[in-house]
Amino acid sequence: MAGRPRGVDDAAILRAATEVIGRVGPAKLTLATVADEVGLVPGTLIQRFGSKRGLLLALAARSAHLPETLHERVRERHDSPLGALLAFAVESMSDVATPQSYANHLAFLCMDLTDPEFHEHALAVHRAQGRVIGTLLDEAVSAGELATLTDTAGVAGSIQTAIAGAGLTWALDRRGTLAERLEREIRTVLAPLRPTTPAAGPPAPA
Repeated sequence: MAGRPRGVDDAAILRAATEVIGRVGPAKLTLATVADEVGLVPGTLIQRFGSKRGLLLALAARSAHLPETLHERVRERHDSPLGALLAFAVESMSDVATPQSYANHLAFLCMDLTDPEFHEHALAVHRAQGRVIGTLLDEAVSAGELATLTDTAGVAGSIQTAIAGAGLTWALDRRGTLAERLEREIRTVLAPLRPTTPAAGPPAPA
């Protein structure tokens, strides 16, 4: 065990913390549980993060960089900007595949809303997600997947609202999967914005 601490990087520890939060929530998370998840002793986590709060703040800070990383990943896989947008929404919520894990991560969000330090990081995540969504919508307009005059900034806000609402309503009614719910809600937002091809025929009378 003594030779292992430096072999586990912070990213792996923070990923383990995310998984523990999904299982038990932030209130029941302990350094010992996270340490056990990655094969370390709790003292190693104290050395690196100082405390449970320090670990959670490090996790919150790391989250601010995830939207751009995910954006690059889904864009490589999808030629369609809207296809990439749907994949981005689904994969950004991949840690909350069950209603219980959603509830546990929602408890972490409650910390984000009430604690100034956590809120700063949560707001950074929210803004980063908005930038990614806006970029994909702009690309969709350029690619002809959305109407030319689409207000992409306004639609990006509506999609972020749809993502948040889809998670909550799905956790309540538990119909289908969260991925299915996310795709349905986003497609509903985008449906009126898809370009239409005028029907062939004579011009309308003046």
